[in-house]
Amino acid sequence: MTASFSAYPVEFSGVARSFPAPNRRSGKRTQGDRGREASAPTTRTVLRDVSLRIRAGEVVAILGPSGCGKSTLLRIAGGLDAPTGGAALIDGTAVAGFDARCAVGFQEPRLLPWRSLADNVALGLPRGLERAAGQQRVAQLLELVGLTGSATHRPREVSGGMAQRASLARALARNPGVLLLDEPFGALDALTRLKMQDLLLDIHAAAPATILLVTHDVDEALQLADRVVLLGAEDGRPGSTIRSVTTVPGTRPRDRGSAELAQLRAELLDGLGIDRHGRARDEQRATVPVFPY
Repeated sequence: MTASFSAYPVEFSGVARSFPAPNRRSGKRTQGDRGREASAPTTRTVLRDVSLRIRAGEVVAILGPSGCGKSTLLRIAGGLDAPTGGAALIDGTAVAGFDARCAVGFQEPRLLPWRSLADNVALGLPRGLERAAGQQRVAQLLELVGLTGSATHRPREVSGGMAQRASLARALARNPGVLLLDEPFGALDALTRLKMQDLLLDIHAAAPATILLVTHDVDEALQLADRVVLLGAEDGRPGSTIRSVTTVPGTRPRDRGSAELAQLRAELLDGLGIDRHGRARDEQRATVPVFPY
């Protein structure tokens, strides 16, 4: 099956995002507490000076520790959140509000339980599409993700992997130029996750939208992405920025056992502060106390 997708370039230009600091003014306060509150920052910086250009049709994975702003950056790209500094642009146009050129895939399928898989996919169709054209489009997408035989099933009647495939098909139903995926396979078992990664590559070959993929899985990033962006704090300043951008060699599908990818994996884990032997950097190995019995 082929689809007439138009991929769009994406650009982050000096993007920053801050949120109001938590209000801790609860309970009885002393004079010292009030002094500390007066000097405490009123905002919490999550992102600062994020600048990146993503080519049309490129697959870019975003890695970083939990809480570093990966999902926030993804929401800004789709217009689900607004930056407090800089701008996100799609095809040279600034994103303002939800952008219809984007579609989002989440960690959970988020299917309506009372609808069939086909009806859930149909929810992603653009408004105003003729009924016959919509039915044809849904049938094409179900074929693309291997769910033709399960079109009439309800979400509770299929596996988690099948539900996630239906979720991807729903995201593709609007012919997005940019596909934003936030840990789309994080809730799946290891084997299903590998199969879903291969499926995403097949989907991208058939419908080559620009893909931004947030993941905590270094191997997943190296298998799927053209480039891997490492997001995190730097120079002791508040907020995360781009620490490195790694170009992944070779063409997809890649050999998961490649020595070259293994070296890149070690470098990315090092950038995340993880020792290649599995211990966190500078963390002392715990000892188990011995008690007499």
